[in-house]
Amino acid sequence: MNEQIQGVLVGGGGPDQRAPQDLAFKFGNRHGLITGATGTGKTITMQILAEEFARVGVPVFLTDIKGDVSGIAVAGEPKDFLFKRADQIGLEGYHFAGNPTILWDFFGEHGHPVRATISELGPLLLSRMLELTEAQEGVLNVGFRIADDEGLPILDLDDLRALLVHLGEHRAEVSARYGNVTTASIGAIQRKLLVLENQGAANFFSEPALELSDLMRTTQDGRGVISILHAERLMRSPRLYATFLLWLLSELFEELPEVGNPDKPKLVFFFDEAHLLFDGAPKALIDKVEQVARLIRSKGVGVYFVTQNPDDVPDDVLGQLGNRVQHALRAFTARDQQALKRASQTYRPNPRFDIADAIRDVGVGEAVTSFLEGKGVPGVAERTLIRPPSSQMGPVDAATRARLMASSPVAGKYDRAINRDSAHEMLARRAELAAVAAEGPARADDDREFTSARRYEPNMPKPRAKRVSQRDTPVDAFAKSLARQLGTRTGKAIMRGVLGGLFKGR
Repeated sequence: MNEQIQGVLVGGGGPDQRAPQDLAFKFGNRHGLITGATGTGKTITMQILAEEFARVGVPVFLTDIKGDVSGIAVAGEPKDFLFKRADQIGLEGYHFAGNPTILWDFFGEHGHPVRATISELGPLLLSRMLELTEAQEGVLNVGFRIADDEGLPILDLDDLRALLVHLGEHRAEVSARYGNVTTASIGAIQRKLLVLENQGAANFFSEPALELSDLMRTTQDGRGVISILHAERLMRSPRLYATFLLWLLSELFEELPEVGNPDKPKLVFFFDEAHLLFDGAPKALIDKVEQVARLIRSKGVGVYFVTQNPDDVPDDVLGQLGNRVQHALRAFTARDQQALKRASQTYRPNPRFDIADAIRDVGVGEAVTSFLEGKGVPGVAERTLIRPPSSQMGPVDAATRARLMASSPVAGKYDRAINRDSAHEMLARRAELAAVAAEGPARADDDREFTSARRYEPNMPKPRAKRVSQRDTPVDAFAKSLARQLGTRTGKAIMRGVLGGLFKGR
């Protein structure tokens, strides 16, 4: 590759053999958009951008939706059509090479496990994931506030369930202090947590939590490490997928220092199937995405949304995306034609061709591109042949995957889950102590009655002990029994099975 190029060589050539199209490294944190119909080459474009950013020392995080991006870790196979494309666009010194890569997977099957705690996610994102109503989200906010006030760490789903039980048992007191908390809302949240658990969320909500520093690694020779999240199974739970990536962006925004306008990004983040983030999202959440996209670039982070149509991204977010790669859009219906027209209007016009026609007509591996230039001004749209990647197109085999994981810099760090003392255990002990304290006066009364009977009527048998005091209503007795079982595996199973019945209706 020509070393004078101060950016990613995305491609060049095209029907009129125009100059190569570069994404300048200094504008890499100005975000971008990769769009196009299925099968038009979006994944390969993402792959070559990731390769080139990593080559100059920029760590990359990307999602692998179809399970076919892991080949970026190994050198590609020389093929005639790849060399032909390199010649067409004037790509000098084209060669094949792999990239330093860390493989991740929510479920620990195709990569190192990815985990975060409930507390780190927070009530807003958790409500989005669970699709809660406004009233249910209010109850969840109350729970998080109480956990903060009482020093109850909420790390996993068991902790959150125990906290909801705590809210239900003290509903009157909590409602008077924080606002109305109903058993119906608590029950609804519990049921949605069960659905989330069935989708595999229990694997994610635990410790050790992902450290952002492990996504921002570089090698000793100065190359950026590419982190690939295997999301093929995760895509069956699209809300979990979208919420995790939004949480990751938010954490980066909160933790990274301001860097202004760096010569190259500190991290580049590719969000595939980006429409999942916005489908049915409340305005408050979309506003948060827009805010993060607008401000995170000052932290040196570039965010690239990958989706089928620019219409998938709200206008306020779309306006933050300065670097564009538009693969083909097919216009089979009137609605498709309108979407095509809107997409063409987001580009700086080129007098040499009609942009709408170009977006409709470009072939596989070709795109209409526009990258920031000069002082950050959008470049004129160009028809561009996308350059071939240096790494393997397609997934690695199982043996190579196992080797990559064994030699990973995080090998052994996240592989085993940790269950430390948190809200579930703390509330269980608190309930146990309360039950013992409540039974204490009853035992003392029984002992005095038995002693009296022995003193005055020595020939009579021991009287039956009264085990329930005046405070022990049937509900209290049941609560104490339930509390004594909280710390056991049996107790956990009872909690999952009984709570739906306890909190059914008002």
